[in-house]
Amino acid sequence: MKKSNIPIEQLTRLRRIRGLARLMDTALRIPGTRMSLGADSVLGLIPGVGDFAAAAVSLIIVNEARRLGVPNDKLVKMLVNVGFDTVAGSVPVLGDVFDV
Repeated sequence: MKKSNIPIEQLTRLRRIRGLARLMDTALRIPGTRMSLGADSVLGLIPGVGDFAAAAVSLIIVNEARRLGVPNDKLVKMLVNVGFDTVAGSVPVLGDVFDV
């Protein structure tokens, strides 16, 4: 078995980020379909605060990526995606469809 050169602390962070991303994107499977929903879609249903709560979780992921040394150009792309998701998701009804 090949040993990893990645420190344990970084592996732990990566595992935590992967789990959080999965929770936000695909944690809930719709029975009888191949569709999955995440907490992002569910939070978006809460008027006023849901999309901003989802954005806060996304910013935690971006911050962890920064701490792990992800290049700035990738971080900017991540932030643009978070901003777009927050703005588009905050539009009533259409934003909820967008989130799904």
